[in-house]
Amino acid sequence: MGGMSVEGPLLPVGTQVVLRVARPDGEGGIAQRGATGRVSGVTPDGRYAVRLVDGRDATAQRDQLSLRTAYQDEAVAVDQPDGDKLVREHTIYAAVVGSRAFGLDTDASDTDTRGVYVAPTEAFWSLAKPPTHVDGPEDEWFSWEVERFCELALKANLLEVLHSPLVVRQTPLGEELVGLREAFLSQLAYQTYSGYVLSQFKKLEADFRRDGAPKWKHVMHLLRLLLAARTLLSEGRLVVDVGPHRDRLLAVKAGAVEWLEVERWRLGLHEGLDEALRKTGLPATPDVGRVDAWLRSVRRRSISDA
Repeated sequence: MGGMSVEGPLLPVGTQVVLRVARPDGEGGIAQRGATGRVSGVTPDGRYAVRLVDGRDATAQRDQLSLRTAYQDEAVAVDQPDGDKLVREHTIYAAVVGSRAFGLDTDASDTDTRGVYVAPTEAFWSLAKPPTHVDGPEDEWFSWEVERFCELALKANLLEVLHSPLVVRQTPLGEELVGLREAFLSQLAYQTYSGYVLSQFKKLEADFRRDGAPKWKHVMHLLRLLLAARTLLSEGRLVVDVGPHRDRLLAVKAGAVEWLEVERWRLGLHEGLDEALRKTGLPATPDVGRVDAWLRSVRRRSISDA
């Protein structure tokens, strides 16, 4: 099939397609752009043979055909919002997370930044909705639209973003969001942190059995999560910096701690987490109503903020 265009997936016989351009039919006529049919084979020169719905036959290269559903989607498509522009122009809060925020950085550590942007309210009135998250526009920068961020934070995800000591951007709306951070805290942190660590350690144990060593950096950060969760449940506040645990955690990252010792530490942290849950003063669920009221006010204030 040396003459076949490689644009798009290969089309098996029977695939329903639409002509993107007018093509001669087998009866001396013209099959118009938009004509629908099914792939019936491939010609010796590498084009697709198409049996049209009216019984005529036509041939076309791959880039002259679309899948029927794709053709309709393309016909009614609306330009998607520019995610990079949203981040550049509508970020209300951004902070450094990862090793630099946790006090675990070395000279080789990346600077991971996480942000929150507010898409203009009118953007949601379009058929093309703003993205819920954007990777970029700068390296190591990832952002969430404020609604998605709130949804995740209410489930005890992303909490460290609002508690990072390394804030790089904060508007008045960003100050309001940080002022809400206690409303996101609840006992749901126990399931979120502990459940994630347990699932990840199962994968790490498989790595250990297969390769003789897990990804030690990942092990270090899982232990750090348990330490943060224990403090959150026992003291009602999220502490990002690892403080006195730095050296021991970095030793884990370097692979200088035996796996059995790591396991003992992890299990002890899980026990401490269980004990903290029994005594915690955190509410069972976050203050959803307060967060929702704030989000509604943000949407009202963001009308015509294009």
